[in-house]
Amino acid sequence: MARLAPLTCRTDGPSAGNVRYLGAARCRHKFELYYPEGFADAAYLVAERAARERAHRAWQHGLGAQDLRHLLAHGAWRAAADTAQRIEARAGLLSRHERMALREALRPVAAARLFAHALYAFLYERGGPRRRFEDWLGALAELRARSAGTRVLTWPVATAFGFLGRPDRHLLFKPQATRAAARAYGFDLRYDPTPGWRGYESLLTFAAIIRRDLARHPGLQARDMLDVQAFIWVQGAPDYAA
Repeated sequence: MARLAPLTCRTDGPSAGNVRYLGAARCRHKFELYYPEGFADAAYLVAERAARERAHRAWQHGLGAQDLRHLLAHGAWRAAADTAQRIEARAGLLSRHERMALREALRPVAAARLFAHALYAFLYERGGPRRRFEDWLGALAELRARSAGTRVLTWPVATAFGFLGRPDRHLLFKPQATRAAARAYGFDLRYDPTPGWRGYESLLTFAAIIRRDLARHPGLQARDMLDVQAFIWVQGAPDYAA
């Protein structure tokens, strides 16, 4: 498993100024009601972490930087796109409609080529996070335009593959649950239904604040974004309604 990257997003500024520390404490309390041992809780490992950790390991063994570069060099774009979709399906990050729309969009060889090259650039090439994320969104927008698939450019699709491939840096954005968690925490999440850098940067700031706050409490030191996303999910998902 990849270790969490150092905090690169600001944990202060306008978007962080409204954090209610009572709200943060309540969120920790809610998580510990379900998982008293925090991120080491056996029930947590089974219910929230295990499947996604297995998916990340599968990604490392099939679509790590060297593996994906090898596939691109040999024109195996279809294999790369199919592997990414198969790993995501096992993890269950996308809705059925999003998964079907993406599968349809990637049927043409040219679409699989675009997806595979954009995925490699997003995850592994050098450059600032904003440019790489916006280039990735540009590729998804082109896939949507080619296929008329309305569910290709959504927040979950835009963030699921980064989350699986680089959980040291990238976070899955499930809007309904994440917005509910931000409200509970007291964080001003700059949400826009259309994926864009401003919204993703705000999400990463939220993650950085959560990591900073949780690190002060035994059992809640996040190993990676898999733990951070699970903490957010417990706050906002219908499965964990208070």
